Amino acid sequence: MATALAGFALGLSLILAIGAQNAFVLRQGLMRSHVFAVCLTCALSDAILIAAGVAGFGALTQAVPGLELAMRLLGAAFLIWYGARTFQSAWRGGQALQAGQPAGSVRSALLTCLALTWLNPHVYLDTVVLLGAVAAQYADRLSFALGAMTASFVFFFSLGYGARLLAPFFARPRAWQMLDIGIGLVMWAIAAKLLLM
Repeated sequence: MATALAGFALGLSLILAIGAQNAFVLRQGLMRSHVFAVCLTCALSDAILIAAGVAGFGALTQAVPGLELAMRLLGAAFLIWYGARTFQSAWRGGQALQAGQPAGSVRSALLTCLALTWLNPHVYLDTVVLLGAVAAQYADRLSFALGAMTASFVFFFSLGYGARLLAPFFARPRAWQMLDIGIGLVMWAIAAKLLLM
């Protein structure tokens, strides 16, 4: 039980910071658009990556030197594009950005979610490398991994469905513009950090 709690605590601490993936989940939750599918996709993706890290997959990134650079460049390019898209949305204003109204297809939401998850090198560093390294210190690595996976499920579903509490604030187009600007800045800041690593 203590090992599972350690995995839960570390897993939760690694995903609490607002990043590209979390900002997207928050936005989907505010719009009440495909929330379950997006939260489930994020949590399952994390579970796969955590399992890979605990199983020792982190050694691959160290064994293939060019892999990390390629992941960083691809991730930065995607984040620059996505950030530009959110700035464009902020510039246009509040058309069809009312809480509770679906925006886009579930396919589009899931593809964006998967790209924000799997093209982000920080996800690999956190879930595969860091969690994998810490899990290696425990005799019961399975419990540690299950604890970390549970943290992902709890966090993403809390963020996605908890965002509804902010819906009255985001009923104003100006609030949506500020959210889009904030998301764009987060995306570009992460992209800059990836390029400067």
